[in-house]
Amino acid sequence: MRHVLVSCVSGFILGIVILMSSAAKADPLKDEIAPTGKLRVAIGISPAGGAYWSTKTETGYAGVPVDLGKAMADQLGVLVEYVTYPNSGQITDAAAKGAWDVSFLPEDAERAKKIAFGPIYEISEATYIVKAGSTVKDFASLDQPGITVAAVNDTTTMRGAVAHLKNAKVVGFQTFDEIFNLLKDGKIDAFALSRDQLNALSKKIPGTRVLDETFKQTITAVAVPLNHPLSLEYASKFMTEAKSNGLLRKAFDNNGLKDTPLRAK
Repeated sequence: MRHVLVSCVSGFILGIVILMSSAAKADPLKDEIAPTGKLRVAIGISPAGGAYWSTKTETGYAGVPVDLGKAMADQLGVLVEYVTYPNSGQITDAAAKGAWDVSFLPEDAERAKKIAFGPIYEISEATYIVKAGSTVKDFASLDQPGITVAAVNDTTTMRGAVAHLKNAKVVGFQTFDEIFNLLKDGKIDAFALSRDQLNALSKKIPGTRVLDETFKQTITAVAVPLNHPLSLEYASKFMTEAKSNGLLRKAFDNNGLKDTPLRAK
């Protein structure tokens, strides 16, 4: 009987030890921000580059969000997995489906209804590039009936262009590549995007011209799906530290943005 009692007590103690060990290993933050065991970073893919867009390379992906996502995963002690999309609108819509854990996106009031934003890390000017041979010189001559302006579908820039232009027609396309080819072939009159990206684009399509005026400022920030409070708190702290410890500057410099000042809030 005594042997049986000792065995029961030992089993009980072992059970407590196992439970305590499991509790010690529990990590509410990782359970929320990396439920698959990896940090799934949503990125937009195009040849444009910049603070938001990432590019496909021979060995994987490159871009400011790529570098920031990898650093965040390393800090959390998990592997990183990049989930790619052709535009920021699709990233936004995928948030409610649990398809990604963190992203770095242009922010506006409409998008904030679907995802939660942390600190801003880039502020850019949105304008238009006009096709080669165009007589358009400014916003007034652009905003005319019969003018077609392209934008990446369901983005903050597209919404800004729709609000800005009263007479020209704004048409959305799913990818940057589609618009690039249309502009190169002269099948659209203009393309709405950030000035830095359009300046780079103008070098690839001779004769195109970036207009001097600005129709909106676009802010880019770290983002997580709604109702992920621990993820938002962590991502916000991470970005605040990234601005002060040089990580954000390094990410910009590594991705062709050495001359781009950090215009973060």
